[in-house]
Amino acid sequence: MERDGVEGKDFLGRGFRSGFVSIVGRPNVGKSTLLNCLLKEKVAIVSDKPQTTRNTIKGILTSEGYQVVFLDTPGIHKPRDEINRVMVRMALSTLQEVDLVLFVVEPDDRLGKGDEYIGKMLEEVKTPVFVLINKMDRVSQAERPERIQRQGELYPERPLFPISALKGEGVTAVLDEVVKELPEGHPYFPENQYTDQPLRFLSAEIIREKAFQFTGEEVPYAVAVEIVSYKEGSQGPSGLVAIEANLHVERSSQKGILIGKGGQMLKKIGTAARKDLEALIGAKVFLKLWVKVSKGWRNDPKRLWNLGYR
Repeated sequence: MERDGVEGKDFLGRGFRSGFVSIVGRPNVGKSTLLNCLLKEKVAIVSDKPQTTRNTIKGILTSEGYQVVFLDTPGIHKPRDEINRVMVRMALSTLQEVDLVLFVVEPDDRLGKGDEYIGKMLEEVKTPVFVLINKMDRVSQAERPERIQRQGELYPERPLFPISALKGEGVTAVLDEVVKELPEGHPYFPENQYTDQPLRFLSAEIIREKAFQFTGEEVPYAVAVEIVSYKEGSQGPSGLVAIEANLHVERSSQKGILIGKGGQMLKKIGTAARKDLEALIGAKVFLKLWVKVSKGWRNDPKRLWNLGYR
């Protein structure tokens, strides 16, 4: 991981802190929701389906005395195909390279195999680890002490933080402790930058999020989004951004579901994506989508590389 700082300002000697923090956990525990909550910006897409995050997303939080670079990683799970193996490798590769790890779990009353697997891996790294018990808004006040105590037994000697990333509860306390763990140093990014991801990547992620949101259990995991063209001011009035994208699926039946009767599903996905894209880019967006069948793309390393899963 490159750690070149931003030149032009003398931050050392003033107690300025900066560093990298990895957010890890099982799929669907709320890692992306936590990142967006910390940044107060939508950087990572979210859905109620596991394995929504497929790439490591950097979110940058800068304040007067610190800069935290959060790495939102894909959920760690037992991979069944090549894309899932790539996702797990991406998540695990961050553990030794960061200054702190935020291990996000749910307030379960027992230790699942996924959490047990991640917990054992974290025992082998020297990086400090905070355990964040997310989704506490789903637990009654009467049950909370017992659930927190149970997580303390599962992860002894790890600082525990009960939070609700969805509601923002307890997140400020986590951030305060995160900053204390960071070393003094220069910021790595300009103070007004909140992600290092290009607009093309973020555009593809937003389109994929809508496909996750509006289609059933099978289709979302077979969808990959490829931005074919991204042009500013190329259509209509000045400032309009024209985006063309391919939605790749693995079977003709999935293509039919994604397009929908009379093209209604694809129109629904496009309309919702365009609204989010306009909010992200700050300009009117002309969005055109196609659906293509790319058989076996999830198990084709070359195709995965071309689609950005590296």
